[in-house]
Amino acid sequence: MLSLERRRGGGYGRPAADGEYSKLFNSQSGNPTVAGFGAGPFALFQTAWHHRSLILRLARREIDARYRGSVLGIVWAVLNPILMLAVYTFVFSVVFQARWGATGGSNTEFALLLFSGLILFNVLGECLSRAPGLLLENVSYIKKVVFPLEILPLVSLAVALFNAGIGFVILVVFHLLVAGLPPLTALLLPLVLAPLCLTTLGLSWFFAASGVFLRDLRQVVTVAVTVLMFLSPIFYPMTAIPERFRAILHLNPMTAILEQSKDLLFWGRIPSPVEWGLATLGAWAVAWLGYLWFMKTRRGFADVV
Repeated sequence: MLSLERRRGGGYGRPAADGEYSKLFNSQSGNPTVAGFGAGPFALFQTAWHHRSLILRLARREIDARYRGSVLGIVWAVLNPILMLAVYTFVFSVVFQARWGATGGSNTEFALLLFSGLILFNVLGECLSRAPGLLLENVSYIKKVVFPLEILPLVSLAVALFNAGIGFVILVVFHLLVAGLPPLTALLLPLVLAPLCLTTLGLSWFFAASGVFLRDLRQVVTVAVTVLMFLSPIFYPMTAIPERFRAILHLNPMTAILEQSKDLLFWGRIPSPVEWGLATLGAWAVAWLGYLWFMKTRRGFADVV
């Protein structure tokens, strides 16, 4: 068994003994030093598959550690999004009387649209906010033991997807209560998650590696994530943006993802296969380049930390 101890600052813990890692790798993932994935475009998928057991184990420990010691424990993972959805519904339905676009729609529909956008954006935002300090929170993995450092962004993504999964369950229940069954196209939502996950991984690998050498990057990324949130169609539809600015907002990788997710979840429209394919290829390129940057710079991590 792998014994991890929760570190201050949100890291994944420190190893109890090097021998325990050796046993874990030999029994579940193999020897990470001899995997030999190279730098091909499929290397990142090979890494994820090869270390899948370790990724899931660390993600589970991260989730358990996040709520350990609290009275309600893992129940908070459900209560937090419920409370946020209640707040959004009250503020935008009662206080602001907000509607989605000029054509209107109910106030509760606005809360649903807003909540769905925040669920998806939080996958990216949560991972990027942690990425610059991800390796610095786990220095023991760099110095004391042979460890596949490239899986740490994958662990962060797995935790973020767990939280998103709970959010979507709550979204569906609320949709059933106020609007009935979602359209059948909602079952195609994983298609939208594919480019989101690839983009998140690529940027996480890049910022995690760069954050070791540039300590100020964490503050820069925190501000950038906030700016990106307000430049994404979460609080407003793209039709509310003046025509001359729409081309700029389409450079935001979250724009297409959020628009396609709303089409699937609420409007019953299937996104254009061409647009989805181009978005997925672009996200794959981002993920591959981020992975290459991480693997190229990892040799210098131990010298810096």
